Amino acid sequence: MSPRLLPVPDGLVGERVDVALARMTGLSRSRVGELCGRGDVRLGGAALSKSERLPEGAVLEVELPGPRPARPAPTPVEGMGVLFEDEDMIVVDKPAGVAAHPSMGWDGPDVLGALAAMRVRVATSGAAERQGIVSRLDVGTSGAMVVAKGERAYSVLKRAFRERAVDKVYHAVVQGHLDPASGTIDAPIGRHPGREWRMAVVDGGRESVTHYDVVESMPLADLVRVRPETGRTHQIRVHMAAVGHPCAGDGTYGADAALSARTGLERQWLHARELALAHPITGEWMVFRSDYPADLVRALEVLRTTHP
Repeated sequence: MSPRLLPVPDGLVGERVDVALARMTGLSRSRVGELCGRGDVRLGGAALSKSERLPEGAVLEVELPGPRPARPAPTPVEGMGVLFEDEDMIVVDKPAGVAAHPSMGWDGPDVLGALAAMRVRVATSGAAERQGIVSRLDVGTSGAMVVAKGERAYSVLKRAFRERAVDKVYHAVVQGHLDPASGTIDAPIGRHPGREWRMAVVDGGRESVTHYDVVESMPLADLVRVRPETGRTHQIRVHMAAVGHPCAGDGTYGADAALSARTGLERQWLHARELALAHPITGEWMVFRSDYPADLVRALEVLRTTHP
């Protein structure tokens, strides 16, 4: 990051921050929104949200990102397994702490960099830093994730996710006990109005539907099978927090810090357990399953024997 002072031209006075900065810097509005969410756009020392209007005579202080690499750098990732691979697609077992692809503000490992280090060719469709990516998992979420290797596969898989023709099953451990034990959370999700780096249930947000079933009830938490019908950012984490049962270990969305410490969790207890889809070329229905990683197994063992 390199800080710059940017006087606001007269022609942009009264414009939204994201609109004005996009015109002033050449960045996309979404990238400017990310900067605002990180507190990297300031006026008089105060961080600005992307929707604020710029006053006359304003001089913005902006932490501008350096250029992104044209392609992900080959970077081996220890512990990333392969559940399936053919000439059209690869299904990986993504560890926690690994992003799907390079992005602004993330300096850690990513799936595409790991695949490059494994000499796995991926599709060239999509933006340069996320070629082949048809669906993503959060950095802190582990489990099954598919990447397209061919152009036709990319197109077919993107459409399948968009049309909700892919079955996604997650397992989550949530604090407390869900009542009812089976149900559907239908609540729109959008950017948190006060914290743009978070998502929230908000009026006017995008349609978001999550189905759940409790599969095991423990003294302080429930193990839940979750099927997100839609695929919004942080959807399961936001919906569970919205009904008062955040994912264990998820400090971003209100998890109890003391419980996280007792379980040793350093991320949300959320795992992409199963992924089922039609093969993009043959049409064969395929089901992939990912086992719990060691940190989630340890946390489960603690929770099964921990009492209030």
